[in-house]
Amino acid sequence: MASNHGLPEARPAEVVREYGPYPGAPAVHGVSHDGERVWAATALGLLAIDPASGEVQRTLPCAADAGTAFDGRHLYQIADARIHKIDPASGRVLGSIPAPSGQGSDSGLTWAEGSLWVGQYRDRTIVQIDPETGAVRRRIESNRFVTGVTWVDGELWHATWEGDESELRRVDPVDGTVKERLAMPAHQGVSGLESDGAGLFYCGGGGSGKLRAVRRPPRA
Repeated sequence: MASNHGLPEARPAEVVREYGPYPGAPAVHGVSHDGERVWAATALGLLAIDPASGEVQRTLPCAADAGTAFDGRHLYQIADARIHKIDPASGRVLGSIPAPSGQGSDSGLTWAEGSLWVGQYRDRTIVQIDPETGAVRRRIESNRFVTGVTWVDGELWHATWEGDESELRRVDPVDGTVKERLAMPAHQGVSGLESDGAGLFYCGGGGSGKLRAVRRPPRA
């Protein structure tokens, strides 16, 4: 595991709510938020979850192997070595581009600044790509495995998960310098990360099948 020497001290993440696990969905592979609902990528496909009640409102059957994103109109979903563009009303796949690793090792996914941002787990990298072609626009290095990625209010955050330790990290979007760290409770791994655009992060809980809402720190 990479050293945290020289990084800002980690503060405890404040987990304010847990959801799930849901029947038939033993693991969460990715997370997004459409402004109203949380979307979770699972073995059943994409689950649309009411964040107030925790109830599943809809299920879109599709391949949902890793990160999920929403651009204001469409969902994007990593499916093995591809990223599918999905109509959230019908579940129909409208298009597909290659995921940047080309090997099915991509993890987190989010939308910002007209681009898709893809976490690459074992490469410890966040990649900005063209959503129409998959062409790489930028690479940002991390010193930890990247298991989720999100933008909120101009800030880039990513999730890590190594061993029994997981963190949410705010990083410089140019050079990847770590600016802030939130340490998840022990044994609460993060697989997928998305902001609700306000005061919460939603974190996939991997093989626990759970989603967790984490309070977002106020901006400096």
